[in-house]
Amino acid sequence: MEIPCPMRIATETMGGRWRPGILWRLMDGPMRYGELRRGMPWISEKILIRHLRDLEAAGLILRTDHGTQPPQVDYRLTEAGQTLGPVLTAMAAWGAGRSAAGAERLGA
Repeated sequence: MEIPCPMRIATETMGGRWRPGILWRLMDGPMRYGELRRGMPWISEKILIRHLRDLEAAGLILRTDHGTQPPQVDYRLTEAGQTLGPVLTAMAAWGAGRSAAGAERLGA
């Protein structure tokens, strides 16, 4: 029996180009779909919806439909999603360091 690689499990569940950013934004609390969309204008609507569904299926976020007209839907991290807080914080710190290092190299 093959033992699954823990890094593969982690990257397949929450990895990819956009999923960490979605999870990062939800760390501050529930957000409506429109808030997420405005906060990530570089993601197409189709891709954002697909990733939200994938993250929900993985048990990392919870989608709540309030059953109103117009539709009001919000997303929040589940307990499992909240456990990613330290990982996402470390990734953001690393990204900020890379951004600062890049600015220094360019003389900014």
